[in-house]
Amino acid sequence: MKIKKLDHLQEIYDAYDAFLIDLWGVMHNGIRLNTSAMNAVKELEDKGKRIIFLSNAPRPTKAVVKFLKKLNMEEKFLKNVLTSGEVALDFLKKNKFGEKFYHLGPQRDDSLFSDRKKNKTTLQKCDFILCTGLFDEEENLKYYENLLKDFTKKKLICTNPDLIVHRGREEEYCAGKIAEIFESLGGEAIYFGKPHKEVYLSCLYMNQKTLVIGDNLKTDIKGANNMNLDSVFITSGIHRSKINNEEVIEKLLKEHNVSANYFQTELIW
Repeated sequence: MKIKKLDHLQEIYDAYDAFLIDLWGVMHNGIRLNTSAMNAVKELEDKGKRIIFLSNAPRPTKAVVKFLKKLNMEEKFLKNVLTSGEVALDFLKKNKFGEKFYHLGPQRDDSLFSDRKKNKTTLQKCDFILCTGLFDEEENLKYYENLLKDFTKKKLICTNPDLIVHRGREEEYCAGKIAEIFESLGGEAIYFGKPHKEVYLSCLYMNQKTLVIGDNLKTDIKGANNMNLDSVFITSGIHRSKINNEEVIEKLLKEHNVSANYFQTELIW
């Protein structure tokens, strides 16, 4: 299937009941909302379409909703937000991986286990490693390789399968990068979030025809393929540095072994 350029979402919106939209890279860049994307969402809302924002944020849904409000997203668009952190939290509450965990990630992600702080312990004593990203002020990947190499018998729970994200113009590593390192050392990583099916089953109605809109081929578009859903690939997001013409898009899709129905530079109504 050859991907088609989609000038305007309004050309195809009526064929779908629901729209599963990524946040970071489509709706905002970590600093401000995308005006064009917000306009498209407003049009969908006005036309009675179901909108679900699905994010690979390693935090509870309420933390992401709070962040979106800070970016001035209107309350009416925040009815259906789900994060990979929220889905992981459900499993943590059931002690699926044991009770004691070591938190590998920045302090800002502590909200994920705010009611389980007593279970936080050292790498040596933990039952499993809870990875939400990189530590504050430590970007050297070799550091994490050295940190984890003697603990590969423990499971690493990755609450954000993304490898990188763009905060404005800056590129940052995500928890998925640490999970990749852990697996290269021979350890087992368990992922929560896109492209894994559990997160979709938590928010989709199977009787609705759903269109996925995202900028990450490895998570958003791969997840759409896993669920047999149509998709729109937003090219100005995570892969933007590799895309300088339309031919490159087909090549990128092949490299990631995924297919998408449409592409847009940004979400345009």
